[in-house]
Amino acid sequence: MAQPARRIGPPVDPNAVRRAYRLERAKRRVRERRAQEQRLARLRFLLVLVLLTGGLVFLVSSVWNEVQRLFGL
Repeated sequence: MAQPARRIGPPVDPNAVRRAYRLERAKRRVRERRAQEQRLARLRFLLVLVLLTGGLVFLVSSVWNEVQRLFGL
């Protein structure tokens, strides 16, 4: 009676697990850095928005005071 053919799997690379872990750690670092950069960008945007709004309020109030002074409103 014939024996069933043995299935030979692909050759196992002894460093494959180490490379896979290294790749996943690198991906995680990239994700964490991207999240940190997004948080910092959001903070910068809000800071610039607050500064521009404050400048606009100051400018409008200065112009309004000058209009009141000139036209006696």
